[in-house]
Amino acid sequence: MNSISRFFWFCSGAHLSTLEKHPTEHNKYLGIGATIFFTGLFAALSGGYAMYFVFKGDTAAVLFAIFFGLIWGLAIFNMDRYIVGSINKNGSTSKQFLQATPRILLAIMIGMVISRPLELKIFDKEIKERLKVSYLNNQRSKIDTLNASFGNKYKIEIGKLNEAKAERDSLSSAIKEDRQKLNFEIFGNKTLETSGVMGYGPYAKRKEAELKQREQNLDTLTADVRALEKFVDGRKQFDGMMTEKLYTSKELDSLSNLAGFADRNWALGQLSFNTDGTRDVNTSLAVTFIGLLFIFFECLPVFVKLMSDSGPYDHAIKNLEETQIHESDMDKAYEIAVIDGIQETRIETEIERRKRQLTHPPRALNDPPVQGHH
Repeated sequence: MNSISRFFWFCSGAHLSTLEKHPTEHNKYLGIGATIFFTGLFAALSGGYAMYFVFKGDTAAVLFAIFFGLIWGLAIFNMDRYIVGSINKNGSTSKQFLQATPRILLAIMIGMVISRPLELKIFDKEIKERLKVSYLNNQRSKIDTLNASFGNKYKIEIGKLNEAKAERDSLSSAIKEDRQKLNFEIFGNKTLETSGVMGYGPYAKRKEAELKQREQNLDTLTADVRALEKFVDGRKQFDGMMTEKLYTSKELDSLSNLAGFADRNWALGQLSFNTDGTRDVNTSLAVTFIGLLFIFFECLPVFVKLMSDSGPYDHAIKNLEETQIHESDMDKAYEIAVIDGIQETRIETEIERRKRQLTHPPRALNDPPVQGHH
């Protein structure tokens, strides 16, 4: 337990040897350190999850995610540790809040960055369903656009095909009616257009001849329709329309699983709205409060440090800093006094050295040696 406590004290940014002397402060900094540690842990999970989607499909995606997650978690951990440790509890309340304001803003930004990837994981199922709807709508819109473009490009040919089909259908219906009338004439069914005399008479023969002619016309018209359909289908094949089809359920599942971070982030934003464009209040509140929870969790160590009273540890740190500052000042005074004390000696030494240079100038290398008198 002692080693775990010391680890969390280290996470809180406290001076360990000073904190150990004040048992009443142990739990406070234990809690602050644990919060900072778990914030870094969440940051590592969040960063790793986000990076996994960046490199998704790569064989080393998991390794990249683990490596980046550890780096990101350590960076956030170190930043939080500095933010909390740098708040001076010995100043006034207004000064502490002024000092903590930029740190709180930074903590809010870090909380927003951490929360987003974790929100993506929490709403993973709903995001996939929204992505499927989006992909299907985009594919349907693409097909409609291609059809409209194709219709404008081959407007004349499509018009002829539709006219031929309408004429074929009309002629086919007329042939069915004429065949029924012929049967009535042969079997003696009395109508306004039949004689009512049973048998294969002149009237029936004439009707049959007309019917055969119409059937020949129908065959010709059907051949024309097939030729036009073949041409239009060939143009669709050439323009790539035959390959564009609505996604199947299996294809939609595959696409949603391969979706990148940007698509999933967009889908998460769309969860706050229904398909008809109205706002989904329940989902919107759920996403918002989850994000606020992580933001609050990130700001919690700063708030705890601000709300806590100045305890014996803070006074001890203040005294230690003042002692070290005083010691540094005394070292400065000592060095100044030493330099001042030897300054006069340094000056006298330099004067003597220069006097010797004047009375005994250095001899040039080529000058002959001075000869003595005999």
